[in-house]
Amino acid sequence: MNFKKSGLLASSALALGLFVSNFAFAQVDEIIVTATKRTSTLQDAPVAVSVTSADTIEKAQILDIQDLQSVVPSLRVGQLQSSKNTNFRIRGFGNGANNAGIEPSVGVFIDGVYRSRSAAQIGDLPKLERIEVLSGPQSTLFGKNASAGVISITTAKPSFEPTAYVTAGAGNYAQRLLKGYFSTGVSDKAAFSIGGSLNTRNGYAKSALPGLSDNNDRNRWNLRGQILLEPRDDISIRLIGDISKINEVCCHVTNFFNGPTAPAIQALGGQLANPADQFAYINYQNRDSNNLIHDKGISAHIDVDFGNFALTSITAYRKNDANNDYDADYTTAPILVVNDFVDTKTFTQELRLASTGDNRVDWLVGGYFFSENIIQNSGLDIGPAFRPYLDILSGGALGNIEPLYGFAPGTFFNANNDTKEFFTQHDQAYSAFGSVDIHITDQLTLTGGLNYTNDKKQVSGRTDNHLEFSAIDLNTDPTALPGGPTLPQVLFAQAFTANTGLPATPANIAFIETIAPGTSAAIQAGVANGIQGLQGLQFQPPFLAFPNAVENGLSNDSKTTYQIKAAYKMNDNINLYVSYSTGFKATSWNLSRDSRPFPASQAALTAAGLTQPNQTYGTRFAGPENAKNYEGGIKARFPKGALNVSIFQQSIDGFQSNTFVGTGFVLANAGKQTTKGVEFDATYVPIDPLKITFAGVYLDAKYDSFPGAPGPDGTVQDLTGKKVAGVPEWGFSTSATYTHDFSGETTGFIRADYQYESETSPVERITLASPNPRSKTSNVNGSVGLNFKNGFGLQIWGRNIFNHKGYISAFPGVIQAGTINAYPTQPATYGVLLRKDF
Repeated sequence: MNFKKSGLLASSALALGLFVSNFAFAQVDEIIVTATKRTSTLQDAPVAVSVTSADTIEKAQILDIQDLQSVVPSLRVGQLQSSKNTNFRIRGFGNGANNAGIEPSVGVFIDGVYRSRSAAQIGDLPKLERIEVLSGPQSTLFGKNASAGVISITTAKPSFEPTAYVTAGAGNYAQRLLKGYFSTGVSDKAAFSIGGSLNTRNGYAKSALPGLSDNNDRNRWNLRGQILLEPRDDISIRLIGDISKINEVCCHVTNFFNGPTAPAIQALGGQLANPADQFAYINYQNRDSNNLIHDKGISAHIDVDFGNFALTSITAYRKNDANNDYDADYTTAPILVVNDFVDTKTFTQELRLASTGDNRVDWLVGGYFFSENIIQNSGLDIGPAFRPYLDILSGGALGNIEPLYGFAPGTFFNANNDTKEFFTQHDQAYSAFGSVDIHITDQLTLTGGLNYTNDKKQVSGRTDNHLEFSAIDLNTDPTALPGGPTLPQVLFAQAFTANTGLPATPANIAFIETIAPGTSAAIQAGVANGIQGLQGLQFQPPFLAFPNAVENGLSNDSKTTYQIKAAYKMNDNINLYVSYSTGFKATSWNLSRDSRPFPASQAALTAAGLTQPNQTYGTRFAGPENAKNYEGGIKARFPKGALNVSIFQQSIDGFQSNTFVGTGFVLANAGKQTTKGVEFDATYVPIDPLKITFAGVYLDAKYDSFPGAPGPDGTVQDLTGKKVAGVPEWGFSTSATYTHDFSGETTGFIRADYQYESETSPVERITLASPNPRSKTSNVNGSVGLNFKNGFGLQIWGRNIFNHKGYISAFPGVIQAGTINAYPTQPATYGVLLRKDF
């Protein structure tokens, strides 16, 4: 066992020893959780769940959901090429970024309302109570798209007593923060609250070109209002409305490795990042990458207590418009721009009945309905440097090919050769679920749960493609060109004359062979290689629209998932549990230009006369994910601390992998992915003013089967038995918070936390010619604050104080074979906050 493993296990053993050996003095507060759809203490909930309180969020200055991973080791959050593309992983499982058709495997819920896309933020919520992160499949209670876990965010209900606060702050990169909240009762049966926030900041990646904005800025605001009606003691109605806007320049990319295409970009006067100085935070793009997101929604929460059981209803409607365009080649040469607009409208309805009171048998039954419509319009805009760039790479072949096919000079890859894609998706799903807790004795409880989910999707896709080059026949087979000879014959004749000075007549060819045997074979081989290289430039072939006579654009998935649990309460301090649960996520469709018919459809498409010129095959969708999880855990609470430990083996059959390969995304099902591991979190209060936390995770994440995975340089590889990229083996976070009362007039605190993740490669192997980037996490955050009796408060905070550098993710350079781009982590940020409570 290596040093790191030994150290982490030793720390865990030490923490447990401290808890067991100390039974006096300070008392740790009980933590309430509701993400299991029953209110219970953290100790009594037989599930692996990490809870982050509002106090921790404020003191640690967790400004958005990306910062949450600094206190939850099993959670990883990666922001990719736009403000809306945020990918969540729990225990190494997660997907959902880069494609509106791929719903996340980690479900995000805010006040019980499902957020179907990953642009959800938490820092903009004006008054949080807690955030619960549930590890493992949660499909029994949450049904749709919780095959890897759940992030459940709870905000405060309106207060009948007047309460308010205003917070204003400033930080580096000219950050400005403003947040306010007000709540009061308007009668003894009605109360309301309203809150909002504004968060602005300059970008931390300076532009290499004058006149452009700094990248990775902040410019977002939100407004959220609630009405609470309690006409009777047994009825509660909560109405919530919110609206938010993000308008940012995002996201900064650096170059880990420059491939052989770099000189071609430089020959055109373009600049690109220098891998020797990849953390200079200089943005090499010829235009701003704009992100504009409007998000709004309303929801109604109704709770009725009937005495022996309670009714809960949550009705919600949400609308999200996300529009972004970005310089996709990440150089200052005007080569390629990607634009993307996604309009998402979602309606959800949940009803459930649950027993109340102390019973020998507790039960819960419910139903869930989900309806969503997506319109996605996107495209590729070709810049003026695109053709010159490809002409350099092809050795000037484009100009030679054009007249052979009857095209005017300059036809291929000019500024009019843009493409546009149009996709729609209607998703309708429903589920019925139930669970029962049988209290065999006061100590032993058995739990069983079932969920049936049906998910139907209707999808359409078409493109408006003006890339004429992608439609011509570049096969080396003897296919006649307009006018007669085949392409290999024409190119052979040109090459023969260029090398010998003679026309390519049979007599001349025979003559050259007598004096230089093998010349013809060498020229033919060169022609074949040249044609193969030109085929690589047909990265955007004509798109076969669907539905069509062969492909109906429909998917209909249904699944019954279940869970079995046994919880044993040894005494008032220690609970044990074991569980087995299954999870499910329905088919995800590839709503992008890389959606292609399955190879199995080739014969039927050909027979129907539907194939396009240079028809390519791939995947339209990835089939359902099916998860299962074996888990056992202990939850212990002592007078001076608490300790929760879980050991698990979690797997997903058919994991939906979405991999970028330089010219597009490959969406495919991995055969099986399994993670074995241990999670723990501990709290220790040696004296009243000091609170110490320590949490960690060990993950052994491997592909049990993935034979057809996208490989380096566009090849196919077998990842069976290989570790999953981007999943660190070890991770832990620790914090210490010391509070002090200055004679009752002023209170203060000082807090420091540290996050560590072992080194890993953020992506699978990209190229054969270069090493993959590797990264680890070693971040220190801190804050210090004072709160005065008159309601004023002051806080100074810093995140990543020592400016640790690493990568969030990496990907092959866009149409730059051999180049590796990467998203670097955020540099040090710090600031000061003033607060007034009323």
